[in-house]
Amino acid sequence: MENIVYIILLAAGASFVQRTIGFGFGIFIMTALPFLMPSYGEAVTLSGLLSLTSAIIVMIKYLRFVTWKRLLPIVASFIVFSTIAICLLDKIEGRAMRITLGIVLIILSLYFSFFKSRIQKFIRPTRGWQLGTGAASGVMGGLFGMHGPPVVLYLIVSEPSKDHYMGMIQTYAVLTNITMLAVRAYNGYVTPAVGTAYLYGIIGLAIGVIAGNRAYKHIPNRLFTYTVYIYIGISGLIILLTTFSR
Repeated sequence: MENIVYIILLAAGASFVQRTIGFGFGIFIMTALPFLMPSYGEAVTLSGLLSLTSAIIVMIKYLRFVTWKRLLPIVASFIVFSTIAICLLDKIEGRAMRITLGIVLIILSLYFSFFKSRIQKFIRPTRGWQLGTGAASGVMGGLFGMHGPPVVLYLIVSEPSKDHYMGMIQTYAVLTNITMLAVRAYNGYVTPAVGTAYLYGIIGLAIGVIAGNRAYKHIPNRLFTYTVYIYIGISGLIILLTTFSR
């Protein structure tokens, strides 16, 4: 019963973050979910399933802002690299990878915050950037269930407004989470424990989406980008702290 309460609270917090800034569900919930589920693989699977549900709700509202020709190359590249990463999940030493991931996220957060104007001139909506972004996201999603940061950093610079960004990132989250869910099911990570936890998690998810919808409306456009960068840095710090505390 105690685990159920924690899962509901985690789902509420994660969906609030995702609805507010467009990503971060996996980063938030995976700080504690591995301790509540029978295995790490099941925890990542539950995170993806709840994130998928949350993203579908938001995607419906912002679907008209999606530019498919810019989104599909990212998704295609993601599918290839996430499938490879998921299949290698049991063969990779997780602690060293998480430490590296945390440090990289903190560095990226600081760099993008201080050199935003320079980066905007450098990053362009080209096929090379899209394929590279999808590849980086696929590796992170397959190994850590946190496939948002690379695509977020790309879209927040390349999209013309926060509504376009929100539509693109949520549609991306839906397509990629469906892909990862299928691969994880094939590898045996969709279990009765995941199904039961998912049913309880939906309660928290609904609360988080409603609260996040209100918060999103009150974030000015000029501050939205920096809010995203700050959360990426916080995510890196959380990953480092949780890794060293284990």
